[in-house]
Parts: sequence; C-alpha cells; structure tokens
Amino acid sequence: MIVAVVCLGTVVVLTVAVVSLVRTMRELRDVVDDLRDSALPMVDDLRTTVTRADAELHRVDRVIGRAERIAATADHASRLTYRAFAPPLIKGLSLVSGAGSAGRRLRDRRRHRRSLDLAAADTSASNTVESAAAARLGASGANPGPRDRADRRTRRGHRR
Repeated sequence: MIVAVVCLGTVVVLTVAVVSLVRTMRELRDVVDDLRDSALPMVDDLRTTVTRADAELHRVDRVIGRAERIAATADHASRLTYRAFAPPLIKGLSLVSGAGSAGRRLRDRRRHRRSLDLAAADTSASNTVESAAAARLGASGANPGPRDRADRRTRRGHRR
C-alpha cells in the first residue's frame, strides 16, 4: 500500500508538471506568433533599406569613379599645359630680362660717354680759362695768390 500511495503521489506531481509545461508552451507559442507578426514586416523593411543602401553605394561608387577620372584628366591637362607653355614662357622672360640688361648697359655706356665728353669740354674750357688767367697774370707780372691756387684746384677736382 505504501508503494501505491508513493506511485499515486508521483503521478500527481508529474501531472501538475505536465500541465504547467503545457501552459508554458502555449504562452511561448503566443509570444513567437506575436514576434513573427511584428518581426517579419521589420525584416522586410530592413531588406528594402539594405537594397536601397546598396543601390546608393553603387551610385556613390560610380560618382567617385567619375570624379577620379575627371581629376586624372585635369592633372594630365595641367601637365600638358605646363609642358606646352613653360618653355616658351621661360624663354620669353629670359629674352625680356636679357634685353633689359642690354638696355641698361647701353644707357650706362651713353652716360659714361656723355660724362667723358662733358669732362673733355670742361677741361678745354678750364684750360682756356687758365690760359687766359695766366696771360693776365703774366701780363701784369703778379704772382698768383693762394686764392687763385685754390680756385684752380677746385676746377681740377671738377674735371675728374
């Protein structure tokens, strides 16, 4: 009889456990159904968003590719422009610089010649003045004074 009572108690405990397990399974099934009902539209939206993002990435990739080609073309064009215009421009600038130097040299030579011509004219004029002064002094028989000597030195300094 003890064994029958223990067996009956075991069956009751197992029945309560099975009933609780069935109730938990029903609740779990309801939660899964709710999750499926709300998650499937989200997954569809996520799939649509990923598809759009992929299309945008391809579009951005094409735009970047075009920008790189444009930059390469602009770089190539600037190199060609530099190669085409730099040598003539440099030669032209050196020609202008050389012409400027030659012009300055010619002007300096002309100034130097003019100053030599003026000095020669000044020398001949001062020689004429000195000879006239000497003739006057010689005629009067007077010796030149210190002031006359200073005047002559000043005139000679001008000539140089």
